[in-house]
Amino acid sequence: MTKWFSNHLKPISFLIGICLILVAAAALTSRVDAARSLQPPVEPAAQAKPSNDYCLGCHGQSTLSKTLSSGEILSLYIDPSLFHAGVHNQEDVACVDCHTNISRFPHPDFKADTLRDVSIQLYTSCQNCHAEQYNKVLDSVHQKALAGGNFNAAVCTDCHNPHQQTRITDKQTGELLPEARFRIPQTCARCHNAIYETYKSSVHGAALTMQGNLDVPTCIDCHGVHNIQDPTTARFRNDTPQLCAKCHTNAEIMNKYGISTQVLNTYVSDFHGTTVTLFEQVSPDTPTNKPVCTDCHGVHNISKVDDPATGIAIKENLLGKCQRCHPNVTTENFTDAWMSHYVASPTHFPLVYYVNLFYKILIPAVIGGMLLFVVTDFIRRMIEARKGTRHG
Repeated sequence: MTKWFSNHLKPISFLIGICLILVAAAALTSRVDAARSLQPPVEPAAQAKPSNDYCLGCHGQSTLSKTLSSGEILSLYIDPSLFHAGVHNQEDVACVDCHTNISRFPHPDFKADTLRDVSIQLYTSCQNCHAEQYNKVLDSVHQKALAGGNFNAAVCTDCHNPHQQTRITDKQTGELLPEARFRIPQTCARCHNAIYETYKSSVHGAALTMQGNLDVPTCIDCHGVHNIQDPTTARFRNDTPQLCAKCHTNAEIMNKYGISTQVLNTYVSDFHGTTVTLFEQVSPDTPTNKPVCTDCHGVHNISKVDDPATGIAIKENLLGKCQRCHPNVTTENFTDAWMSHYVASPTHFPLVYYVNLFYKILIPAVIGGMLLFVVTDFIRRMIEARKGTRHG
């Protein structure tokens, strides 16, 4: 028996050793495959910079993330389908054109304490391609707040996701595309949600968000795009009539809805508008207590003028607006002289129109008659004077 074991032990040991080697090799192969799945594919050595697909080899994995020192999780996942549909990929912008400190794998260490810190550190790379827009932002209320220490102030990447941003403007004309215009309020709502909730129920917001009417103003029409100024300043308030007039004097738009285009002319011709216009042109930074458009119509909550609850075409609603500046006024007929920015015509305020027409005829007729009398009397006197000279 001992001899049998000694004759067969070596072959058995050899077979066991072979099995152990195979098991170890299989485990090692599994680990290598797992490690490869977390690394980008091999990039051809001759290529000057990595392709976007090379970067997506890792960043296209939904589980890829990094834990920051704050404990927040920074997702490093880039959705390949959204990225490929984005304008940056369509314009052949490479990942390393924005992430200029990264050229190969593994990447250099990136230190950021919070998710907000990540955005603050990276958004400045936008100026490499978008210098004009970036420079305008430097003069904006957002940038001034950021420079003042408010790190929640909006930066480029808060409005434009660089990994998903679709085309905003027409490539040929530079005009804002309809679908981009429609999305603007939702973009601003990321920070200004309370204002958005008010805007979307207003006459402008409801027409845009619920009816898809692109004629109405959206956020950037009043506040600008990249050079957004502080709307709480006296200058912004004094400029309000000119701001509203950009749309409300446009006959092509206003005629669609039967709205008067005389909004600016009728405003600047009365006491309120004349005073505000004087301030706007001479001392734009000086506050005035005279009303501008938003004092009567509202700001983000502008309603239809015939709205029973808030519309200022309703006498009692208009009186309430007037009483904000004229608290001693109690009689409802105080507002009767207001013609709602319309110039009198046979259809709008016909009594005023015909009275004006009467005086337009009467005054020239009277003055013309007087002039005719003076001229004819002068001629008569000249003739009589000459006759008298001859007889003398």
